[in-house]
Amino acid sequence: MSQPEPFALGPLLRAHRHEAGLTLEELAEGSGVSGRAIGDMERGHSRGPQARTVQALAVALGLTRAATEELLGAARAGRRRQQAAAAPGLCDLPPAVPDFTGRETETAWLGRSITAQAGPPVSIVSGTPGLGKTALVVHAGAQLAGRFADGCFFVDLRGLDAEPVVPHDALARLLRALGVRERDLPAETDERRVLYRRLTGERESLVVLDNAAHEAQVRALLPGPGPSRLWVTSRRTLAGIEHARRLVLAPLPAGAATALLGAILAQREEEDPAAGTDGADPAVLTRIAELCGHLPLALRIAGTRLLSRPAWSARGFAERLGDEDLRLQRLTAGDLRIRSAFRLSYEQLAEPVRRLFRRLALVPGPDFGPGAGAALTGLGPDLVEEMLDELLDLGLLGHTATDRLLFHDLLRLYARERLQEEESAQGRASAEAALHRWLLDTAAAAGQWFQPGPPPSGAAASDLAASAGATPAGGSGSTPTGGFGSARAAQAWLEAESANWLAALRTAAAAGRHAEVVRTAESMHWFSDRWTNWGHWPTVFGLSRTAAHALGDDVLAATHANYLAWAVHYCSHQPRESSAIAEQAAELARRGGDATQEAWAHFYAAAAAVRLGEPDEAVGRARRAAELFATAGDREGHPQALLALASAQARTGSHGDAVATTDAILDLLADPATAPAAHIGDFTRTNALAQKGRALLALGRPREAEHIYADARQVGARVGVPLLQAIAGLGQARALAELEERERAVGAAREALAFAETAGDPARLAEATALLAELAPAGD
Repeated sequence: MSQPEPFALGPLLRAHRHEAGLTLEELAEGSGVSGRAIGDMERGHSRGPQARTVQALAVALGLTRAATEELLGAARAGRRRQQAAAAPGLCDLPPAVPDFTGRETETAWLGRSITAQAGPPVSIVSGTPGLGKTALVVHAGAQLAGRFADGCFFVDLRGLDAEPVVPHDALARLLRALGVRERDLPAETDERRVLYRRLTGERESLVVLDNAAHEAQVRALLPGPGPSRLWVTSRRTLAGIEHARRLVLAPLPAGAATALLGAILAQREEEDPAAGTDGADPAVLTRIAELCGHLPLALRIAGTRLLSRPAWSARGFAERLGDEDLRLQRLTAGDLRIRSAFRLSYEQLAEPVRRLFRRLALVPGPDFGPGAGAALTGLGPDLVEEMLDELLDLGLLGHTATDRLLFHDLLRLYARERLQEEESAQGRASAEAALHRWLLDTAAAAGQWFQPGPPPSGAAASDLAASAGATPAGGSGSTPTGGFGSARAAQAWLEAESANWLAALRTAAAAGRHAEVVRTAESMHWFSDRWTNWGHWPTVFGLSRTAAHALGDDVLAATHANYLAWAVHYCSHQPRESSAIAEQAAELARRGGDATQEAWAHFYAAAAAVRLGEPDEAVGRARRAAELFATAGDREGHPQALLALASAQARTGSHGDAVATTDAILDLLADPATAPAAHIGDFTRTNALAQKGRALLALGRPREAEHIYADARQVGARVGVPLLQAIAGLGQARALAELEERERAVGAAREALAFAETAGDPARLAEATALLAELAPAGD
């Protein structure tokens, strides 16, 4: 066989095929390499196939080791020639940022896209504007370039331009970079795509598509099956690209954000050691990083701004950034503007979505649900959810672990700027009023689920459900109040939206809308017992007491003074102040001739006396409360007063009397003629059983106590209040410990610890932890 030109793969491969007596189709069948690919190699269109492709051809041709090495050498030389023939710098990676800081986890994630041969070839990095998506992929590409024998290629798809790069042009650039001569470029987009997929399928290359506009733009540039990898950055999630790995970038961790600022400012100190000496102060850098929202672009702008102003101190600049109204304006350095980065995404939106984005800046709390968007725009919940999805997709909103929506801090400021500039004062006020009205109406409706009486329903409920954007529960024909299908759903809404409806309540109080404040707080009365660790009940009931006084109604003022007495005692843990407020409530109730509110005042005074170490006073107050409740026929209050009496009796050491009192409570709850509403009855029964268990333990009757606590846990599970379940579980664990049933005691204590953690109650957490330590075997 005559020797062809050295290292010319095409003639060499054709000569070996002819010598083996194989047709092109037969070689394709024997090697598993397509006939078209073999034809391209022989014609010189594909001069540098991968080693595994050449090995498969060598095996099918029956080549010796020497002949195989010669063929492999020809392929390697062809790859080198292709790279040399590529348009120099046409699609090179941009220079990496020299002071790139952090993102080790994300860089490693991109690295795994190379090593995971069986995984998808496409990795998509998305997220909020200014997160450094481009900087990350360029940094990772520079670090990993040696893993790609056939080169790394970068194309900015200009996805936020009015006219993004079309696939036809992007393919032309990539094909030229891959070594295809201008005269050999196919004229049609589909033909370019086929050639591009074939070349990337044969080579080990990395293609980075930066700033993608949408799925269609990327889909035309997906590599062929093989060792090549594609990394895509976009402000959108590009959810339509199937079989892709996805990384939604987050702001930098606090430590990395501070380190990035420090690295930038180190340049100033190197040039002038006397300049900005406070730039190395970690507290100052931490404050600037917080004001930048740990957003890499904002951090880089802040650092560059300080570099360009040698006379400025970092501390002074932090103070300048503290002004929210001017923060975005001050995050500007030359042509680097954080506002400009946000504007590019904002301008991608249709006007109704822009309006929603702007108005969401009126939400007072840190996060929100779709109902807030519906209230702010007056649009239907389904349409609003679609619009919120677009904002999420474009990185203008984020979401919490519980799927609540939220702004990045700087994006909230940008939305507020747009609101101020693009909507009238009247429009802003009207939207905010609608939001606050929805929040307070829905809070009041949710609170109704915990009031005495049957679960709420009715025509008004349907109207409120629609305004709340809530999904009706229970099927067609019935929509519970606020769109809540159960008390648990109502509680979940009240807790999730607490920061927002509390802010709306404060606004109503400041505006003198006293009846609205009283109505909302009234609806919270029975619910508040289920969430004592919230911490804001003194504020809620303090506002409602003031509003009730302003309305000039003594009984109403007594009622809300009683609510405040409860909150100050059980939430603020100030029994002396609670007792004083209860005395005021009692006087108001007597003046208004309302025995029930006078009874509640004595009840709260009794609870305060127990905490103050005045058990005899507590017994007297609780007895008086029970008498007044019984006379008034108050089914909810009477058992509560007896609970206070049992607690006071236990404090005096009269544990037998405490057992008798709790039995009387359980009898009241069991009798339909005296029982309160079922959900209130279960709550009270759980407390009564736990109180009885404590008394039985004190009497030295642990077996009975253990059974009673087991009942308390069973009823408590139905109530669903973690604090009550923690109390009952701890009591059962102590009873089991006295019975020397250690294994069961440990199990009950561990469950109690979990409930205490859920409730966020430090006292029960400490008690459960101490009990588990007591129960640990010696030497553990």
